[in-house]
Amino acid sequence: MRRCYAVAVIVVLALAGAASAKAQDVSQADKDRALQYLESTKKGVLDATKGLSDVQWNFKPAPDRWSVAQVMEHLAAAEDMIRGLTQEQVMKTPAVPVRDAEETKKADDGVLAMVPDRSHKVQAPEPLQPTNRFGSPSAAQKHFVESRAITEEYLKNATGLRAHLGDSPMGKLDGYEYVLLIAAHSERHTKQMLEVKADPNFPKN
Repeated sequence: MRRCYAVAVIVVLALAGAASAKAQDVSQADKDRALQYLESTKKGVLDATKGLSDVQWNFKPAPDRWSVAQVMEHLAAAEDMIRGLTQEQVMKTPAVPVRDAEETKKADDGVLAMVPDRSHKVQAPEPLQPTNRFGSPSAAQKHFVESRAITEEYLKNATGLRAHLGDSPMGKLDGYEYVLLIAAHSERHTKQMLEVKADPNFPKN
């Protein structure tokens, strides 16, 4: 009798653990929305840099402002760094109870609103400053596209994204919100590239 009871307890605990893990997963609808955002922001980067000449790539509106080439390099490097931070640090923190729906939505919406907002200027950290690490703007663009594909594949296969939190300037973000941050970051810098191209001195060809 005791043995049957013990087995029953183990089964119940196992089922509870499975239910908890399932609750911590991102819904397919949320994954689809994030994938669409990753795709649309990738398209924004590619559209903003399509057909640029060397002179256009390297034009700087002012000595202290980045060229489109420098922004492109920053984006390619940042895609790797933020995804690596998500995988190697955020997702390796101890699992925590998933926040309630209202708190989760507030955090999601905060990333989507604050990160692309160019009215708040932020100095890029030293490891993400442009140094021509890819050798050319086209190589940086190619690296960005390849890295974005890895990010999308990671999102498709990752589990427990809501169960792990990492620090950020916006407070605690979960693994899913860090993926949103990657896409929002490229939206932010697409706006920066368009600002450069809108400069009255931007070369015509």
